[in-house]
Amino acid sequence: MILAELIYVVSAVLFILSLRWMSEVKTSRRGNFAGASGMILAIIATIMAAGLQRYDIVIIAVVIGGVAGAAMALKMPMTAVPQRTAISHAFGALAAALVGTAEYFQYTPKIDTFTMIILAAEVILGYLTFTGSIIAFAKLQGLISGRPFIYPGRRIISAVVFISAIAAGAYLLFNPANTLMFLIMAALALVFGVLLVMAIGGADMPTVIAILNSFAGLSAAGLGFVLNNKVLIVAGALDGSSGLILAILMCKAMNRSFANVLFGGFGSAAKSTVSKDSAEKNIKSMDVEEAAPILAYAHSLIIVPGYGMAVAQAQHAVYDLMDTLEKKGVKVDFAIHPVAGRMPGHMNVLLAEADVPYDKLKEMDHINHEFKHTDVALIVGANDIVNPAATQNKGSPIYGMPILKAYEAKTVMVIKRSAGGAGFSGISNELFGYPNTVMVYGDAKEVINKLIQNIREM
Repeated sequence: MILAELIYVVSAVLFILSLRWMSEVKTSRRGNFAGASGMILAIIATIMAAGLQRYDIVIIAVVIGGVAGAAMALKMPMTAVPQRTAISHAFGALAAALVGTAEYFQYTPKIDTFTMIILAAEVILGYLTFTGSIIAFAKLQGLISGRPFIYPGRRIISAVVFISAIAAGAYLLFNPANTLMFLIMAALALVFGVLLVMAIGGADMPTVIAILNSFAGLSAAGLGFVLNNKVLIVAGALDGSSGLILAILMCKAMNRSFANVLFGGFGSAAKSTVSKDSAEKNIKSMDVEEAAPILAYAHSLIIVPGYGMAVAQAQHAVYDLMDTLEKKGVKVDFAIHPVAGRMPGHMNVLLAEADVPYDKLKEMDHINHEFKHTDVALIVGANDIVNPAATQNKGSPIYGMPILKAYEAKTVMVIKRSAGGAGFSGISNELFGYPNTVMVYGDAKEVINKLIQNIREM
């Protein structure tokens, strides 16, 4: 239908504009609206083009999906954005894989070689992304350990499972009627998704989220070729390519390769060569009453947020601290590391929710040279992104990873929930034992609120 094709074109344009507008904070709301509008138009056009006989089932499915999505958006806190993103990837990938499976069983054995190639690739990517995203959700939600699950021969086992899935897909090119082989291929893809993400440590989760985003998009694009649906090809290609570019940028920010993230098992405490005793023996701590004057009488302050801030839901308290200090004449900025938190842009989202002006959020390359001229660097629940071992210890698993040079500030104040030099990745942080570093232990939100109270009374 010509009308449906025209709506598809409008929908595709809205998807492209959505990506463009969401790349900047000032236009992000417009981008979100454009993306949602494009999806609604795509659904309408698909219903028009498909010539359905049971519209009631489609409407029920759309209502159920819409209610579930709205509930997730409204009920899940901003601190749980990484988990919500992971579970959304799981649902999207499962939908693509199931539709691909249905297409196979509907048309087999009358499937041409090109369609079978696309179908096999789409189903493998869809199913492995589904189980991989479920495992990522479980790790981010704390349902299972965030540490990498390392065991002897894991790389060989993972490689055998993945290659076997591809071999099953290749077999189907010559024998598309073998439904048992199709089911084996799908099962191997499901298993590989579990093996893939179970072996990845918490410090790599931002990159993994981006990679799974890319896989889900590529699976959707493949499904678009199978269904001859142009808007699905465009939307899937945009999703897949943007996720792939983001994953590459994240790997670059960590000075690591794609393969190293997927198969390196980064985050294993056993690999750390930093002595825990040496990292902790010089640690100095102070209470809030001692810390407050250091902030109140500083001329400049750089706040470094991390996942600890998200866990404590301290972003609004951080805004109040910024506001209180600026009224006393302190210059306050925020240093944002590309992989801070549990997904790309996690800290930006949280601070934007707290109305922190976006021009105060400085990317790593733009603020690193300012630390040496700053009175205080206040680290709120961050660890690996300020660990000097990345630049000074060749034996460290994170050696070579660009970090925020908070250690160059005149005073480094670290708000941390508990004593101990190791963070989420399990790597000891020598910064905590530096002569210019002091620790303030406690929940980030409670500590910052007490700091604000003390500063206002000064």
